[in-house]
Amino acid sequence: MSKYIFVTGGVVSGLGKGITAASLGRLLKARGYKVAAQKLDPYINVDPGTMSPYQHGEVFVTEDGAETDLDLGHYERFIDENLNKYSNLTTGKVYWNVLTKERNGEYLGETVQVIPHITNEIKSFIYSVGEKTNADIVITEIGGTTGDIESQPFLEAIRQVSHEVGRENCLFIHVTLIPYLKFSGEHKSKPTQHSVKELQSFGIMPNIIVTRCDEDVEEGVLKKIAQFCNVKEDCVIPNLTVPVLYQAPIMLEELGLARVVLRELSLDTKKECDLKEWNEMLNQISSMDKEVKIALVGKYVKLHDSYLSVSEALTHGGFKNSSKVDIKWVDSDELNESNIDSILGDCDGIILPGGFGSRGIEGMILSAKYARENNIPFLGICLGMQIAVIEFARNVLGFTNANSREFDENGEKCVIDLMLDQQGNIPKGGTMRLGAYPCHIQAGTKLEKIYKKDIISERHRHRYEFSSNYKEEYEKAGALVSGLSPDSKLVEAIELKDNDFFVAVQYHPEFKSRPNNPHPLFVEFIKSSLENRKRG
Repeated sequence: MSKYIFVTGGVVSGLGKGITAASLGRLLKARGYKVAAQKLDPYINVDPGTMSPYQHGEVFVTEDGAETDLDLGHYERFIDENLNKYSNLTTGKVYWNVLTKERNGEYLGETVQVIPHITNEIKSFIYSVGEKTNADIVITEIGGTTGDIESQPFLEAIRQVSHEVGRENCLFIHVTLIPYLKFSGEHKSKPTQHSVKELQSFGIMPNIIVTRCDEDVEEGVLKKIAQFCNVKEDCVIPNLTVPVLYQAPIMLEELGLARVVLRELSLDTKKECDLKEWNEMLNQISSMDKEVKIALVGKYVKLHDSYLSVSEALTHGGFKNSSKVDIKWVDSDELNESNIDSILGDCDGIILPGGFGSRGIEGMILSAKYARENNIPFLGICLGMQIAVIEFARNVLGFTNANSREFDENGEKCVIDLMLDQQGNIPKGGTMRLGAYPCHIQAGTKLEKIYKKDIISERHRHRYEFSSNYKEEYEKAGALVSGLSPDSKLVEAIELKDNDFFVAVQYHPEFKSRPNNPHPLFVEFIKSSLENRKRG
């Protein structure tokens, strides 16, 4: 039987439940346990796929094409395990499944209610992860904050799980905030006490309390929390802010989180924790002696979480090159001919990430042109590749009205278009190319030198494609199609022959980058940007 760990949050949102869960997953995996992770989100959307990045941050895509919460990116990067469609559940998906069953007569005429039907659906999803992955331990994060109305069915479901599997097979971790009052110079435990009381009102007694704070917390405060929240003293664990995100597992290991978790689950606490590779990565970070500035030109830069995996992958590429990566967040809406040199002129490389819609597109096109004409290392991702294609068509091929069908439905020169099987009135949700697809890399290209193989698999999240009608004209003008689908119908990657590094891909390589195993595209992009910095 799998063991179940549930991570809840209290006092305020954004405390880092996901980082806590991901760090714990890494520590348990380092002891030889097979770990699976999942996130339960209380919002009513079926998934975050159609939500604005400003509402929810980035949409993380799994290998099997599930559009999920960004915390799953943390799980993959920390635990280094590919997640799947069973790793993210929303209230919307729960009700969708239940109502579909009701319409199909699967409840045999019963009155459908929150208890037991909604909670049973949630429990079925929780159990399915362990069954599908044969995991020893399933870590489940409950989104939102304890006390929110929308999260109550999830709390009731996990309470029922603890009853069904037995408390020896189930553990509750509650992450709370300990505020620090500067005027009195003291930490306050009362918000944590109230949050735990709220959780207990739902029948959930937390085994471990992880307290988020910026500064060291006095021992007396931690003991007070243990006493008034009815947990063992060593089960109150401070989670301090660390200079580097990836130091969190080491900090929590030193504070005994994994040891306490294993003890409370009646598992072997003496298993050796092999963090050699992780520590080597951290040593690499601490010895970085270079710096590179990368312009990230996007539509949603006001919320950096909109590009979380991209910024993390850039950072990983920096680790491999012993270089700190300074990301310059550039709002494409604010770029124009008169200010582009002053905004991008001090950058060593330019990256254009994914996105949807016509807002800010002209600024992105200008930045692709700036990179091409000034031989600045350029990496285009998804929309970024489409932008590079449009810019090349307008300014090299002379198609001044070149565009994407997404931005101009009646355009005459749509170099980015829907494929024939996508024509017609299609809905926005669930119609994209999602998840892992193979790509054949052309011999003798920069892409082949980067990947060192001819067939790769990368994750996708897009609807529009490079129109093959223009492929021949592109290649005659100095562009190179360096990646194709195995049947050669879809263009997966382009590059420019005359530039030192100008690569654009239709897929999302950032989703597969790990801190201890950076994605080769980002490693090479940062390397090229460092070389450009030396020349500059």
